[in-house]
Amino acid sequence: MSAETDPGAPALRVVGGSPTDEELAAVIAVVSDQYAQEAANAVQDEAPVVDVWTRSRRLRRTPRGPWGRFSG
Repeated sequence: MSAETDPGAPALRVVGGSPTDEELAAVIAVVSDQYAQEAANAVQDEAPVVDVWTRSRRLRRTPRGPWGRFSG
């Protein structure tokens, strides 16, 4: 099983060197703290208020060209 399919698998993998348990704990603490701060400060932008007139013209973004030989 890979980390994508196993929810109990570690999300961090050491690919080089041999860190000590204290070094790994420090990395996990810093990353967890940064994640918690980012999640606390994250806000979703409010949806813009769109009136009925704008909504009805939404599909026609480009100006109309002449129809056949009639350009008047």
